[in-house]
Amino acid sequence: MAPDLWLRLLSQHPLIAVIRVTDRALGERMAHVAAAAGIRFIEITWNSAEAANSIEALRHELSHCMVGTGTILNTAMLHEAIAVGSQFIFSPHVNGDLIRAAVKHEVPIIPGALTPTEMVTAWQAGAYSVKVFPVTAVGGSQYIRSLQGPLGHIPLIPTGGITVHSAKECLDAGAIAVGISSHLFPKSLIDAGKWDTITHRAATLVAELTDGDRSELRQDVLTDTEVDRQHLSV
Repeated sequence: MAPDLWLRLLSQHPLIAVIRVTDRALGERMAHVAAAAGIRFIEITWNSAEAANSIEALRHELSHCMVGTGTILNTAMLHEAIAVGSQFIFSPHVNGDLIRAAVKHEVPIIPGALTPTEMVTAWQAGAYSVKVFPVTAVGGSQYIRSLQGPLGHIPLIPTGGITVHSAKECLDAGAIAVGISSHLFPKSLIDAGKWDTITHRAATLVAELTDGDRSELRQDVLTDTEVDRQHLSV
């Protein structure tokens, strides 16, 4: 996938569901709920239970979404993740070898960075965008806003403690997208089996992050013939 297409899709669908679980069935159900709510980017972290199997399955079951992975720490993990169909890769750190390997395969790579030095290093190495992690530890949306002056050309994706309330604040501050995990799937609601409530909360957030224009959430945005044939297959 070309970097410009990656950024275009992110701008249209700025919410990434981050799923990290110890039970495969639970993780896949969370992915389906996210998709039903209108979320089109789903990350199954590589240290989740049977992550490789989940990614393979979800690629077929949620063909209108982009399914990727995160917590990739080295090139061996990267190659394994790409082999099972991961459509994007998140890592918690900046590693030049990792970035170059992903770029070689034309798979979007989003390394984690916290300081301006790390962000610029990742961007100059070829990162498709940069994950700001953990953003809440350094001021949340205020930190994102303060970076826009010198680093406004770098597309930032804050993660780590993002809530349903702070997500829009981060986008308004200049982030291209946000990654949300536990606040998207509250443990209390999962334990209570309130999946309809989880879906409604997520759908409401999606609408808010796209200015309430649900027409932008049509599946055909990600299943356009050109995208399907050239960019969404690995």
